[in-house]
Amino acid sequence: MTEPVTEPVTRAGFIAIVGAPNVGKSTLLNHLVGTKVSIVSPKVQTTRTRVLGICIADQEDSRAQIIFIDTPGIFQPRRRLDRAMVAAAWSGAGDADHMLLLVDASRGMNEDTKAIIERLKDSQRQAVVAINKVDLVKKPDLLALVAAVQASGVATEIFMTSAITGDGVAPLMTHLTGLLPEGPWLFPEDQISDMPERLLAAEITREKLYLELHQELPYAATVETESWEDKEDGSVRIGQIIYVERDTQKAIVLGKGGRQIKRIGAQARTELEDILDTRVHLFLFVKVRDKWGDDPDRYRDWDLDFNA
Repeated sequence: MTEPVTEPVTRAGFIAIVGAPNVGKSTLLNHLVGTKVSIVSPKVQTTRTRVLGICIADQEDSRAQIIFIDTPGIFQPRRRLDRAMVAAAWSGAGDADHMLLLVDASRGMNEDTKAIIERLKDSQRQAVVAINKVDLVKKPDLLALVAAVQASGVATEIFMTSAITGDGVAPLMTHLTGLLPEGPWLFPEDQISDMPERLLAAEITREKLYLELHQELPYAATVETESWEDKEDGSVRIGQIIYVERDTQKAIVLGKGGRQIKRIGAQARTELEDILDTRVHLFLFVKVRDKWGDDPDRYRDWDLDFNA
């Protein structure tokens, strides 16, 4: 007699990834999802809005859909855009079933991380803590950091990870999966993010812009996808505008003889073709728009609160 087949239990839930700027949140999210859904650069505050990354975790007795919320880095805001990003980070944390706090092992308990921990205490919330970039520090320093995190009282569990190499990520994933409630999945199985393709394309170009010019260009640039045309041959024609605040910044983006913007465009096009799995015709233009960071329409596109 054939044994009845037992269907695995399904689980689903939201986990917010929070932490100070550049602790590796977006790198970890991309590793967990298995593809790029959030851009990464050496420049702090690269992530400007909440990004959902959806992944499937198969366990012996369950199949879980984990919806990770990658939030902007939390720090002491000074500009309107800073305030809106930090507000989005805490909003994402409040919307989630659980919170994953990333701490940069190479920086230790710096002021930004301490401030996050104090806010968690004030709101009587706890988090799973992942001490990231453990490959960059010596063991005595790492043990001292673990002791400090434990003493804070906000950690339900502590994991050691390297988002770059993937070390320690599997045990973290197993633990997070077990935290999720039983229930139906919230997104189709093949969906990996809720970010529209037009916005993703703009973010990819912004990443390449920062990677090329993060030393020369301040936070005075943004990218918008102005046009998107699906061609009959299956390719895509994408037109984007890079907005900067001054003519001197425009000259930096263009480069001598236009070589810099061509290099940025080539890098963005290559990655977009990989993500979209089709040929991409990418056209970049640079325009000067003073104080674009005070334009309410930009905040609406990024799902940020202009009045935060």
